[in-house]
Amino acid sequence: MGYRGLRECVNDLERTGQLIRIDQEIDARLEAAEIQRRVYQAGGPAIYFANVRDCKFPMVSNLFGTLERTRYIFRDALAAVNHLVELKVDPSQFWKHPLRYLDVPFSLLHMLPRSRSRGAVIENQIQIEDLPQLKSWPDDGGPFITLPQVYTESPQRGGLMNSNLGMYRIQLAGNEYQLNKQIGLHYQIHRSIGVHHAEAIEKGEPLKVNIFVGGAPAMTLSAVMPLPEGLSELTFAGALGKRAIRMIRNKQGLPMYADADFCITGWIDPEQLLPEGPFGDHLGYYSLAHPFPVMNVESVYHRNDAIWPFTVVGRPPQEDTAFGDIIHEITGPAIPSVIPGVHQVHAVDAAGVHPLLLAIGSERYTPYDKERKPQEILTNANAILGQGQLSLAKYLMIVAREDHPELNAENIEAFLTHLLERVDWKRDLHFQTCTTMDTLDYSGSGINSGSKVVMAAAGSAKRKLPTSIPDSFSLPSGFSDPKLCHPGILAIQAPAFQENNEDLKRFCSELPLAHPINQFPLTVLVDDSSFTAASLNNFLWTVFTRSNPACDVNGIESFTENKHWGCHGSLVIDARIKPHHAPPLIEDPEITKRVDQLGAPGGPLHGII
Repeated sequence: MGYRGLRECVNDLERTGQLIRIDQEIDARLEAAEIQRRVYQAGGPAIYFANVRDCKFPMVSNLFGTLERTRYIFRDALAAVNHLVELKVDPSQFWKHPLRYLDVPFSLLHMLPRSRSRGAVIENQIQIEDLPQLKSWPDDGGPFITLPQVYTESPQRGGLMNSNLGMYRIQLAGNEYQLNKQIGLHYQIHRSIGVHHAEAIEKGEPLKVNIFVGGAPAMTLSAVMPLPEGLSELTFAGALGKRAIRMIRNKQGLPMYADADFCITGWIDPEQLLPEGPFGDHLGYYSLAHPFPVMNVESVYHRNDAIWPFTVVGRPPQEDTAFGDIIHEITGPAIPSVIPGVHQVHAVDAAGVHPLLLAIGSERYTPYDKERKPQEILTNANAILGQGQLSLAKYLMIVAREDHPELNAENIEAFLTHLLERVDWKRDLHFQTCTTMDTLDYSGSGINSGSKVVMAAAGSAKRKLPTSIPDSFSLPSGFSDPKLCHPGILAIQAPAFQENNEDLKRFCSELPLAHPINQFPLTVLVDDSSFTAASLNNFLWTVFTRSNPACDVNGIESFTENKHWGCHGSLVIDARIKPHHAPPLIEDPEITKRVDQLGAPGGPLHGII
C-alpha cells in the first residue's frame, strides 16, 4: 500500500538510504534553499532538516529530486495508474488483454474520497508566524510555501467532486500583508482555481480556500497534474497513493485533508488585491510584485509529528524537473486521445517549460502530393495552443511524423536538426500577436501579454546544416564573436539593447542574401555568445526566455505578403536582455560560503555537494 502520510515516506526513504538527516541548525531564510539546489544538482538524496532556526518544525526537501526516487515513492501504484491511462486512450484494450488490467478495478476503489469527522491534521493550532519561514532567493518579497496544495470548491455546485487541488504559490508574510491575518495567493492564468474565483465574484461572495502542506506524496503530485477540468485531483491522488483520500467534514468551511501535516483555512475577498512577490521563479528570473488575491486566514492547524516539505525553483533544471518527467511518463500516452493527430508534445524544461514546446503531428491531408508541406500539422498546432496550460506556449515547433517515424521530441538536438533541415521561412512561420503568455514570462509587452509563433516543418530535407563557421565572416559594426550553438544555429554577440531595437533591424538590413550567414537557417543575437553556445541548455534558456516573437523575430530579406510575414534568408531572433525583463536569480555569496562548509570534510554534506 502507498504511504498514508509524509512521515511514513520520510522514514522509508531514510531506511533505504535515499534520505540524509542534517542535525546541524539550518536557517530557512536562504540557507535551506541553497542546500536544496546544491544537493539536487549533485543528484543527491532527499534532505531532512531536523533543526530549523527559530522554528519547532523539521523540514524536508528533494523528495522528488530524481525520477528514480519519484518512481520508488509511487512504486505500488504507477503500473495501475499507467494502465488507467492506457484504457483512457483505448478502452478496447481491456477486453484484448484482461490479465494486464486486473489492477484497474482496485485502483478505481481507491479513487472515491472518504468523509471523516476527525483527523490528525487538526490536533494542534498555531499562527502563520510559527510556520517555517522559507525564503529561497535574496530578493524574494518574503517567505513562501513552495509545495502547497490549494483546495477550493465550485461556489455554484460545491462538493468534493467539484473541487480543485492546485499548486499555487503562497506568500506568508511581507509586503502589505497583515501578519498572521493575510497571506498572498498567486495563481497564473488558465488555472482551474480561476474558474472558482470567477464564480465567487459572480455570486458576490468570498471564495473559501484551504491550503494543505504535506500528507501523502500522492496529494503533492496530484496538485500539479494537468487533469481535465471537472476531474477531481482527489480521485487521482487516491489511485496514485493506493489509498482513498480522507477528508474531514467541516460545517463552517471546506473539508480538510485529514492526513495533511498542516492546513491553513480562510477565504478570498472577491474585491481585494495586494502586491505579491517578488519571487525567484522557474524561468530563472524573479517574477516581480503585482496585485494578486489575498487570503484572509481563519485557522492554522498541524498534526503532532508534522514535517514541512518544500522545494526550490529557479533556472532549470531544478526539482520540479522531476515533477515534469513523472507527469509526462504518466500522461504522455494520453496525448493522442486528447488532441487527435498529435503524437507527442514535449515542454522543454531547460527553456522554462512554457516558452518552448516541441511537437510531432500527422501530415495526411494530401497523401498523393509528392512534396509534403505543413497542412494538417498546422491544425495540430492550433489544437495544441487551445489546450489548457499548453496554450501558454510562446514558441511551438511542430514536425510531421511521416517524415521521420522514429523521431522523439525529447531528443531536442535531433528535433532541431530535423526541423531546420526542412523549414521554409518564407512559408512556415505563423504568428499570434497581442495574446496571452505565461504570467511568469517578462519577455512580452506586460504581465500575461505577449505573442506566439508556430514553426511548422514537413517534407524532405531542403538543406544540409553547416557545422562550422566560414573563415571569412564579416558582420555589421558592433556585432562580433559568432559561435556555433548547434548545426545550423549561430549565436552572435550584439550591442547592448536600445529601446528602439534599431540594432536588430540594422543587422538584418545590412546582410545580403549572398552572405554566408544565410547558410545558417537560424541566427540568434545575444549579450554573450560564448555563454549561449557553451551548452544546449544555455542556448535554450537564453533564446526562449529572453525573446517575444512578435517583437524579437526578424530575418534577412524579410517580406510581408497578404499579412503573412516571412524571410528569404536566415531567421534572426533577438535574445538580448531588455530593460523590461525581470532580473536573473543570483545567490547570496555569504550563504554560499556557509553551505560550502557543510560540504567540507566532516560536514553533513561531505561527499554529496
